[in-house]
Parts: sequence; structure tokens; C-alpha cells
Amino acid sequence: MLDGILPIYKERGMTSHDVVFKLRKILKMKKIGHAGTLDPDVDGVLLVLLGNSTKVSDYAMNLGKSYRAEICLGISTITQDISGQILSEKVVEKVNISDIKYACSKLIGKIIQKPPIYSAVKVNGKKLYEYAREGKFDVQIPEREIEIYSINLLEYTCYYENEKFYFTIDVNCGKGTYIRTIATQLGDILNLPSCMSKLTRTSSGDIKISDCFSISYVEENRDNISKKLLSKEYALSSYQFVELPKFRAKQVINGLRFRKNQFPDIDFSSEVVFTYNNEAIAVYYLKELTDELLSVKTTFPKNIE
Repeated sequence: MLDGILPIYKERGMTSHDVVFKLRKILKMKKIGHAGTLDPDVDGVLLVLLGNSTKVSDYAMNLGKSYRAEICLGISTITQDISGQILSEKVVEKVNISDIKYACSKLIGKIIQKPPIYSAVKVNGKKLYEYAREGKFDVQIPEREIEIYSINLLEYTCYYENEKFYFTIDVNCGKGTYIRTIATQLGDILNLPSCMSKLTRTSSGDIKISDCFSISYVEENRDNISKKLLSKEYALSSYQFVELPKFRAKQVINGLRFRKNQFPDIDFSSEVVFTYNNEAIAVYYLKELTDELLSVKTTFPKNIE
């Protein structure tokens, strides 16, 4: 069975689930997931997780992502993108580039976002878009803190069309960020209705579009696709790796808990990846820094002889 991370270029018109469904048929395996949903109208980098690498999904989503988004000033919609029902509309005759740059600067850092009603965020065990489809728009959507590392305006992309103003930004952000909501937040600062008109995920971690494979390429090269996979360790690369001897590695595989004083030279202030023969076999952590016993976050099945 294949095991690793396969960077896929997701085309517009497909859901992330469509990608997984097609790859399950092509690769003849069921254990496939992905790290970060892309809406059907969005193209770009989708990290697909194969085999035991599905266990690093949360870590892969924490790698950070970059997007190129086109924003439309003059229209707001219920979905926060150009395809949704229009809520308000305004003629936009003059926009100062300096005002857009200022608005972008106000959103850099840790900010509060309320996810859009048309999203897969769950409230009381139910996805928000399911409430929306039922016409229940009064559901209480919890706000959450996200982090924007940078927003850069591409000045050459600015243009007027049909009494609306369009511009494109490059956004580098952390997990859980909704770029559609960034579009509406920019409009709020500029005191104009706004929405997202185009979106491309340009990178996930260090993986760029140029590093990705199309589904058709995978289909044509399925027998050799294992050579194109990233190891699951890529998703864990920001954590401390600790190589174990065989006897300790066997204990780890069996889910044994340890006292932190058994590893006096290791800093357990963040999660630690235990490895054997340079391959990740488990992630351990302290629930509280004052704890003496380490807890198991996840293990990766492996035969150690």
C-alpha cells in the first residue's frame, strides 16, 4: 500500500472530495484523505494523504498556506464570493490604492474571524452550509482567532469593470483562515460591499503549484507514483525528532507511556516525534507542562524486528 503525501493540483470545478474519490479508483486504495478543503471554484495546491500518512492530516494543515485572491469591491454576497446571492451592490467610481494597502495592513497578525455560513465548520455537530441550505441563517457562528502573516497588493492587477473595482492580493496565512472572509473584512474597512471573485491556493507549506501533479498524470504514471510521494515526516518537520534504539521503539509502537525524566535532554514544551531508522513512529506530548507522564498523540504502525 502506498504511504506518503501526494501534492495534487486541484482544478476548478472539482471538490476536494472529488479528487480523493478519483484517486481511490486510480490507485486502488481506500485509505486516502487530504489536508485542507478547497471549494469547487478554487484551484491550486491540495496535499493528498495516502495510507498511514492520513494520520498527519492535522499537522499538514498547520504548515501554513498561501493564496492569490481577486477581490471585487461593489458587491457583497451571502457566500462571500462572486457566485453567491447578492446582498448589496454599489457603484464604485474611485478607489485609492493607498486605502487598499492600509486595509490590508489592518488584517495582518492575529485577528478574529467569523466563518461564513456557507462553510464546512461544524456548530452543534452540524455543518454550517447544511443550516444555510435549510434556510436557517440565524445560527450562532462562533468567532475564532486566526493568523495572517502577510497580505501584499499586486498593483498591476487593479481594474474597473461594470462600475466595480477589482484587485488581487497574495495572502500568507495560518490554519483555519477563510479568504472569502478576508475579502469582506477588507470591504468593511474600506466601507464598501465586497466579495472574493477568484482564488488560487499557491502553496501549502513549501509545496508550490509547480511541485504538484495533475490527476491525469497520476493516472498515466500510477505504477511509479510512489517515487513522487513526500514522506509523512514532511508534515512533522517543524517538531523535534528523537531517534530511539530498537527496544524503546518497540515500546513506543505498543503505545507505552513514559515519564519525561526518562528523556532528560528533551524539551517537551511542544510535541516530540519519536523515530526509528529515521522514520516517524509516534508523536508524544505533555497535556500539561507540569505532568510527569507523556501522552501518546498518534502512532504509525510498523513492524520492528
